[in-house]
Amino acid sequence: MTQRALILFVGLFILFLAVGWTMGAANTSLLLVQSFAYALIALGLNIQWGYGGLFNFGIMGFLMVGGFAVTFISYPVNGSFWSSEGPLMLARAVLAFAAGALLVVGARNAHRVGIKGGWKTVLLIIAWSAAYMVYRSQIDPAVKYIEANAGWVGGLGLHPVLGWAFGGLLAAGIAYIVGRICLGLRTDYLAIATIGISEIIRALLKNMDWLTRGTLTVSPIPWPTPVPQDLQAQGISIANSFIVARLGYLAIVIVILALIFFLVQRAYGGPWGRMMRAIRDNHIAAASMGKNVTARQLEIFILGSVMMGIGGAILVSFSQIYDPGAYQPINHTFLIWVMVIVGGAGNNWGAIFGALLIYITWMISDPVAQFVFNSISVRTSEWGWGAIPEIQSRASQMRVLVLGLVITVALRFAPRGLIPEVVKREA
Repeated sequence: MTQRALILFVGLFILFLAVGWTMGAANTSLLLVQSFAYALIALGLNIQWGYGGLFNFGIMGFLMVGGFAVTFISYPVNGSFWSSEGPLMLARAVLAFAAGALLVVGARNAHRVGIKGGWKTVLLIIAWSAAYMVYRSQIDPAVKYIEANAGWVGGLGLHPVLGWAFGGLLAAGIAYIVGRICLGLRTDYLAIATIGISEIIRALLKNMDWLTRGTLTVSPIPWPTPVPQDLQAQGISIANSFIVARLGYLAIVIVILALIFFLVQRAYGGPWGRMMRAIRDNHIAAASMGKNVTARQLEIFILGSVMMGIGGAILVSFSQIYDPGAYQPINHTFLIWVMVIVGGAGNNWGAIFGALLIYITWMISDPVAQFVFNSISVRTSEWGWGAIPEIQSRASQMRVLVLGLVITVALRFAPRGLIPEVVKREA
């Protein structure tokens, strides 16, 4: 860490102390947990963009996948589903999906048996059509039965940390599919493609009531540590229970972030990091040196998506509610990009600093704006000018203005970020 980075982190620590003194320990501990979870997500984006130069604007989709994963793993078992015919009907649907997938794969490899050209295209169309009809013939009755008799599938009742790991695994699987399809695109074309895929994921999870309950939401999702209610049952006061519980949760999040940070930092400082920088700066030259550019970009895309999936699972566990309708691009994509840009793309310390700074700025700008507007409103009323109308809605809109000012000032005086990438070059 450079001297500049150390000074910035000391200033950030002082900012958190000021927020804690103003808002109280309970609210500050809440902001700390959420900001460190966003730091993990920003670290994942920094790997994709700062290391590999990949414009991933589908972050929201991976956060939703992580949230669904921890909900499915850790939410209590729905006995009415498992005691019905729903599991058997879903098993048939899975087998139908697998059979359809094999049919499509066989059609794609039809050239091995001499079917080529236009005939192969016709065979592919027939295979896709047959696979779709076979799958729908099984999944549609299963969905209707589950929603009518059990409501939804429910969870598995396992430990939430397993749900976090499953969130990363599920995000990796989706990232592999997305990467195989989209990583041939460059710059803004990749951004457009990932935005579209993110919206597809959101639409699926929002409308699959039998699996996610959709807009009905799922709550309460268990914590990996004792919740405040458990501590209150042990005799701890209400105010202290929230502080202690959130600090326990924060400790787990910091351990996970520190472990991932250490591994990524070591990898980026070695030959793997030099290769990734070469691909990012000039992928044509890197390919001419014998590097498999597509495979390496797919690797880094998956690695970053794993962190996004874990971070999304952590956020959902902490809020104890999974609501697919609550995900918005400005909160779950644009905000994270701002964290990496302001902090410094290509620098892990910069990504973490930017995440902590931007998230705390985003969260406190609303109450600070309300305080300022209320103070001004009192004065204008005394002077006969009238009170400021709709202060709460105006204060909420100030978040975007404040964020825009932060971006403008940061890029004006630090165009490469507050803690930019440092590349050591040997003579």
